[in-house]
Amino acid sequence: MVDITNKSTTLRMATAQAIVKVSKSDTITAIQEDRVPKGNVFAMSKAAGLLGVKRTPDLLPDCHPLPIEFTGVEYEVEGLEIKILFTVKTIYKTGVEVEAMHGASIVALNMYDMLKPIDKGIEIHHIKLLNKKGGKSDFVDTYRKDLTASVVVCSDTIAAGHKMDKAGKIIIQKLENYDIGISEYVIIPDEKEIIAEKVRSYQEQGIDMVIFTGGTGLSERDVTPEALIPLLDRRIPGIEETIRNYGQQRMPFAMLSRSIAGTVDNTLILALPGSTNGARESMDALFPAILHSFRVLKGVRHD
Repeated sequence: MVDITNKSTTLRMATAQAIVKVSKSDTITAIQEDRVPKGNVFAMSKAAGLLGVKRTPDLLPDCHPLPIEFTGVEYEVEGLEIKILFTVKTIYKTGVEVEAMHGASIVALNMYDMLKPIDKGIEIHHIKLLNKKGGKSDFVDTYRKDLTASVVVCSDTIAAGHKMDKAGKIIIQKLENYDIGISEYVIIPDEKEIIAEKVRSYQEQGIDMVIFTGGTGLSERDVTPEALIPLLDRRIPGIEETIRNYGQQRMPFAMLSRSIAGTVDNTLILALPGSTNGARESMDALFPAILHSFRVLKGVRHD
């Protein structure tokens, strides 16, 4: 299966259709008057679809098992055609397009099975996806393309040359994936005065985003939050909660991180964990959705 562990959970919806075409009007009349020998066609076919959609991952090898939290079936009769509209909803990491199409096809097949004793000319047509919502494509913002960022690694060990930086480079790679210009990449020791000076300098230069990595733990030398908080005009709790929640779903020690997010004037300040995985997961949790903030911070966006 495709790895979806780095995806965010969102509300996912999909509607698919299938069309059942009968060969004579008497068949439609029998359905509507509930005179089909095998029973109520609409009710039984809906039940079959509800059962079928839950079995989708059992039949399709690369389909992820997921919680089906809503299934709706509607019928539209026009002439000799019965249009089946099948809607599926879930709150999960991957979409439900295949589940919706599978459900619509099962409804159609059950109708075929129930109607074949009275109509030998039944056909099934146009099984297709009509619409979907909630995936990555629905949350793509036309954010500014001229954003700049500075990346600051806070670590006594790395600053002294005893260890190589990996977290900062992961952050840079993620930023470059979104065409964000890197104004500066620097490694500094865990000193509050130096951290604070970096914030003031970048804010005066008009840098859009400053990302610190490291110094957010519980050791005596982890002082990044203490250095940043007095400088912030406003905290952004939702960003901080998202970082910790995303990390906590992956390892139990993420709750110990003291990640910080806030603004100094129009500059967004982030303090992320210093571990390689912590930095990577934090960036995965925040981007690209966090770039939406610049529509507010910087006013009119540039497409």
